[in-house]
Amino acid sequence: MGTSGRRGRRRLLLAGAVLLGYAVGCAPGGDGPAPARTSSSASSSASAPATGTPAPNAPTASGASSAPAVRAAACEVPLPEAWRGAFAAGEFRPASGRRPVLADVGAGWTALQLSGADGRGAVLVRAGEKTPRTLLRFADPVEHQLLAADFDGRRWAAFAVLEGRTLDSPWSLYVWDATTGKARRLARAERPGPLPRPVVRDGTVVWAQGTGAGKAGVLAAPAGGGPTRAWHTGVVDTPFAAGGLLVWRESAGGGTRLAAVSLADGRPARLPAPIAALRDVRGLVSDGTTWAWVAGETDPRLMVWRTGEARPVAVVAGSPAADGMDQLRIAGRLVTWRTPQTSYALDLGADAYTVLTPAYGYAAASGSGLARAYSLGDAKETGARAVIQVVDANRLPRLPGCG
Repeated sequence: MGTSGRRGRRRLLLAGAVLLGYAVGCAPGGDGPAPARTSSSASSSASAPATGTPAPNAPTASGASSAPAVRAAACEVPLPEAWRGAFAAGEFRPASGRRPVLADVGAGWTALQLSGADGRGAVLVRAGEKTPRTLLRFADPVEHQLLAADFDGRRWAAFAVLEGRTLDSPWSLYVWDATTGKARRLARAERPGPLPRPVVRDGTVVWAQGTGAGKAGVLAAPAGGGPTRAWHTGVVDTPFAAGGLLVWRESAGGGTRLAAVSLADGRPARLPAPIAALRDVRGLVSDGTTWAWVAGETDPRLMVWRTGEARPVAVVAGSPAADGMDQLRIAGRLVTWRTPQTSYALDLGADAYTVLTPAYGYAAASGSGLARAYSLGDAKETGARAVIQVVDANRLPRLPGCG
């Protein structure tokens, strides 16, 4: 989805879109919005072929000759009963009259939007705690939507609130302090640019925000207060954390390339050679060790490269699993993605994948956290129930092989 158009372009209604994962899934780290562009760069990533393969004459990973053999293409298997049981045991059960919407998940935490007769707000659910912690009660319980969140597992959470029902609405970024239970607004965006997906690391909040003229700034600010610093400005997509790096797509020569800085200090950082060589990919996601993206437009393929492997390899292709795949995420050894019909999970420990949710469900994953969300009944009808289930991905047994 482009971010550089005029207001009113792509007027997606978020009330249903968030529930189905469209708004959450459009955040970075998955198939996020295309980099903001000026009119002179109309031939950038939106129209360039997403080859997802290294550029010609690009360097290969060092030590490739001694790397393990590339992994085989994965096969599809049924969702194991052990996984069903784990998800059922991890179901979030809101108080009566509350309707939850999944926003984000991480190791030991889940960020949700809760709506009820008394309004709407953002909450944080921590592992082992029965009562959600309120991050913010929204000033407008109809228009405002929780878009994305991150939590350092200790003190600081950052979250973005869209202030309208369309993806081109203004948004605000907040930071919440677990020691005081209070939130403060860190930034507000009214100009077109990447959708926000904040990253919290070592007391610093990092995000991208439109600055005008088709460009966006990669910004960083101390969670506890202090001046905001611009780490980078350009025609960029929404950045995401990949281990100790912050990575994003950036327009370059009519296409897109990847760029990175260190999350420690914002200085330019080197990507692994097989990743730095990629051009015009979409859906790129990583935890710093595993990298996954979508290659191809008419014949999409899920590509994976892991540190130490000789080269990227296509692990999932063909209908229906690869049809319109986007919203890639990683949790431990699992790679999840969404199609227009459902969501899937690939187990890199078994070279197998499975349908993760019922029809039109979606997944969120990060660190060791894995969540799935779907509706029992028509989500637009009275009486439908939103189901949100969260597990530790590292505790799930491996998917069975195909033999």
